[in-house]
Formats: sequence, structure tokens, C-alpha cells
Amino acid sequence: MKIRSFFLYVGITVPSCSFQVKHRAGLVFETSLAMLGPFARLSSIPNSPSERDNDAIEAIKSAIKNPKTPSFPLIECEFPPLAELNKLGDGSLRSANQVDDANLAFCAKLARSYSPFPMIGPKIWLLTSASSSVNFFSKASRLVKGVSIVPLKDGLSETIGKGDFCIVVSPSSRQDYLAANKLASGGFSVVIVNGFIKDQKSINAAATMAYFLKPLTYNSQVAGYLVRKYPNDWATIDLISKKVLASYKDDQILFQQTNSPDLRGPGRLVQKSVDERAIRLRNKS
Repeated sequence: MKIRSFFLYVGITVPSCSFQVKHRAGLVFETSLAMLGPFARLSSIPNSPSERDNDAIEAIKSAIKNPKTPSFPLIECEFPPLAELNKLGDGSLRSANQVDDANLAFCAKLARSYSPFPMIGPKIWLLTSASSSVNFFSKASRLVKGVSIVPLKDGLSETIGKGDFCIVVSPSSRQDYLAANKLASGGFSVVIVNGFIKDQKSINAAATMAYFLKPLTYNSQVAGYLVRKYPNDWATIDLISKKVLASYKDDQILFQQTNSPDLRGPGRLVQKSVDERAIRLRNKS
């Protein structure tokens, strides 16, 4: 089985070599799943934004069905919402709007997948950040259909009922995270999509990280990813070789008493992998 047309989630140029073909949007290359050997069932790098969304939704459904802590069904997913990661940090209003659009588009896919017939149920609530603008609420109303939308600055709705499903999109304030934790403590299934300005105390350690996709850089270029697709283990994966460099259980990668992964070890692994590949190529020349 072959993987083709890997879509790189950053707007950078990666040095070309014999099995790479440069492309403005990323890289096109071919490799074999057999390279993963015993790790074939681990989390993997998605080949496209669409596959990423599908992976995330599948992982979220698995986490809702069987969360790490059954009494606390707070679910997280975190990934670069844009195809070109550098847009996240340029500070422009245009980029901020693109991030909002991408996050809401994902929420719309998640809502349709979880409840394809809204009139039948389960009922879905989209909770927007207490710090979000009126424009964001209007955009959410237009893009995410079949859900009840509540701005968290107005407080939690008293009508959220048993069996309802809550999506918290881009929380960015303490009030947002407190609301998500409160709902989960009450037994409601809550999914946080791309939390923003999250510190290590924002999310209770009992929460489940359903989907995580984080680029790992070396010399200002993406060299690999830390990936988690629940219930699979976490995996550090080399970008070029697709080799799984290490796998982890939650207690091996998460900071103590948090739901946030420690990126230092995975970062060192991809740096080592890049250096070793460069040495091998130099020795062959």
C-alpha cells in the first residue's frame, strides 16, 4: 500500500533529494506503510487537510464513546487549522479571519458527522469564546448549521440537557475553560476545538486528548510531527522518512497533572533524525 501526495501544513521550502518533488503547497513523495513495521497501528501524519479532519472526527467519536476518564468526558483536539502554518503568526486581521473560518468549518463537519439529522438528535451546542466578537458569532451562525450557538460571555445555557453534545470553539479565556470543565464535570460530552492561550492549568488532567497534530521544527523548518489519534498512542514521526521515532502513553508524554504534551523530547528526536540523514547523504556523495 502506498501513500502519495503528502500535504505539508506549512508554507516553507524543504531541501530536495532523490525521492522528493518540490511543490508550491508542499511535497509529493511516495513511501510504504511497511516502513512502520510494528508501529503500523500508531497515529500517523494525515495526507491532506480533509484526511486530517476525518482523522480528528474519528478520534473524537472514539473518545466520546470511551473517554480516558468516564466521569469527565472533556475531549480536546488540537491541530494547525490552516494549510500554511506561518499565517497563524503574522498578526494580520486577514490571517485571524482565515483561522476563524477554518475552525468553524471543522466544527460544521464535526456537527454533521455526530448528528447528521439535527431534528432527531442528539442536540448540539456550539459555545463561542467569551472574548469572541459579534462578527464571529454571526459567522458561526452562518457557517455551522443545525446547532444551537451560545456566546460564553452570556453564561451557560440552562437548557443544555442530558445526552446533548457541546463544542467549544477556540476558547481563549479563563471563563471559557472554566465553563468547559464545569460541563464535563456535570457529565456532558464537551469537545474543545483548538484552544487558544491555553496554559497547563486550563484543562483538567482527567481530560482526553482525542486528536493532536503538532509540527516539530529544526533550523526553522518542519522536520517532523507529534501526532495522536485516540485511542492510538502518541507518536513522533519524521517528516521525510515517515519513520516512527518513538511512541508514548499519556503518562509518558503529558506534563504532570495536565493534558498538555511535553514537546522537548519529540523535538530532540526529529533533530537527531535530520542530522543522521544529512550525515548518511554526505557519506554517499
